Amino acid sequence: MGMTLVEKILAAHCDREQVKAGELINVKLDGTLANDITAPVAIREFNKLGVATVFDKNKVFLVPDHFAPNKDIMSAEQTKIMREFAYKHEIVNYFEIGEMGVEHCLLPEKGLVLPGDVVIGADSHTCTYGALGAFATGVGSTDLACGMATGEAWLKVPETIKFVFTGTLQPYVTGKDLILHTIGHIGVDGARYCSMEFTGPVISQLTMDQRFTMANMAIEAGAKCGLFEPDETTLAYVKDRAKREYTVYKADADAVYSRVIEFDVTTIEPTVAFPHLPENTHPVSAGKDIVIDQVVIGSCTNGRLEDLRVAARLLEGNKVNRRVRTIVIPGTQQIYLDAMKEGLVEIFINAGAIVSTPTCGPCLGGHMGILAKGERALSTTNRNFVGRMGHPESEVYLASPAVAAATAIRGTITDPKEIKPFEEVMK
Repeated sequence: MGMTLVEKILAAHCDREQVKAGELINVKLDGTLANDITAPVAIREFNKLGVATVFDKNKVFLVPDHFAPNKDIMSAEQTKIMREFAYKHEIVNYFEIGEMGVEHCLLPEKGLVLPGDVVIGADSHTCTYGALGAFATGVGSTDLACGMATGEAWLKVPETIKFVFTGTLQPYVTGKDLILHTIGHIGVDGARYCSMEFTGPVISQLTMDQRFTMANMAIEAGAKCGLFEPDETTLAYVKDRAKREYTVYKADADAVYSRVIEFDVTTIEPTVAFPHLPENTHPVSAGKDIVIDQVVIGSCTNGRLEDLRVAARLLEGNKVNRRVRTIVIPGTQQIYLDAMKEGLVEIFINAGAIVSTPTCGPCLGGHMGILAKGERALSTTNRNFVGRMGHPESEVYLASPAVAAATAIRGTITDPKEIKPFEEVMK
């Protein structure tokens, strides 16, 4: 019997020829990750274990990004715990001010996660790295502490749902729209503790940035991970980033899937998730009368260079509506530099937006864009739960960078086709 992509990766990391869904296994780790919210808890538990140091100083990744730059005394204390731990244990991959970025943009950019890897992170969106064909999943801080100490993790092999995307993408329909449509179809628990394996001719056409977006939001369907089989696009991305050997795994032709779900993307429009769940999806036209107070373009979901390019090209020659606070957040320092070199930052500022240092700030209601009672935000982030960006009586709508930029201009949720033709933006 053949194995799915996730089964192939996990079998290789527990020194077995085959594993199957439902088995409990111990896997060897290629990396462990924590941020300024989760690392202090993991460090406290790590210190209780009585081990001398971490299992591998090159495979522990620490990125203070949620409240960075530190917004208050408490967040400064959190980062101080990380910093002192990193220096004490000579952690190679500790990224703070000047080097930091949003963790799930930063690690692939640095070549720290590669195809075939197994990585755990004390952050639910660690599943982002599935875009590279790596098994990456979020865990609790206690599990992470054990991973940092032993280099191993205990888990159950997930079942796999295969998603097949066919047809022709319509103008302005991107990976963000595909994953929102998928979550809208199966629900926020529709892939609970499953691997979502994204396949089909449409998937092979997606850029890496769009694949990262889709893998990032697998957790919003309850999934353990979201995986893409590595192809030429993947290998081109890692070619100049990889500083070590890696292995490409592919699903067997006779692999067993719990379900196979097919989508003809030809009928999918730019999609918006209305409050208060990512599954509450609607075509962009359904929001045309909804007034928006704030637009956020960024995050581990859509803070990459391609996202900024699309938003900037729509904003170029236009002005942000005076009612709309528009915040643009590059995912890493390198993305920020590239955006500057390409003139994107100038476009954003001339349009009336602000450009922030890399941070997760507004996504979790931390800082850099907190909502007041009754306010509405349209954001390229990944969650729109009650109170996610601030006051519990505020609202968050999720959409792509193109929809976000168009909305910033009009002040109501807007189809980007109404601002500029797709061909003009993508030239």
